[in-house]
Amino acid sequence: MLVDDEPDVTYTIKNILEDNGYKVDSFNNPILALNYYNVSFYDLVILDIKMPKMDGFELYTKIREKDPKVKICFLTAITRFNEEFRKIRLALGKTINEDYFIQKPVEMEDLLKKLTSIMNI
Repeated sequence: MLVDDEPDVTYTIKNILEDNGYKVDSFNNPILALNYYNVSFYDLVILDIKMPKMDGFELYTKIREKDPKVKICFLTAITRFNEEFRKIRLALGKTINEDYFIQKPVEMEDLLKKLTSIMNI
């Protein structure tokens, strides 16, 4: 599952992932994504952090309530990554490690490597 409020981002990433053998459901609305989410259906959820209506951390928390085992990673364009990362870990109880963050913009080859790595954690 891929959730990002920017349609061009979801379109591009979805196409790249599907071209590389992934099956992807993409959403530009985090509330719709949450309503669509099915427990144990997805191997990985990719969330943008900054989205209207519900940010990626809120969506993370709600998905975790439904499915504590699914792997979740974040796309972020945050420039002060280290400072923000520390705040996020404190807010979410240190359940997320830095390996689960993908800095935007990302080269598609790097994205594929990172997702493979996350799937193997």
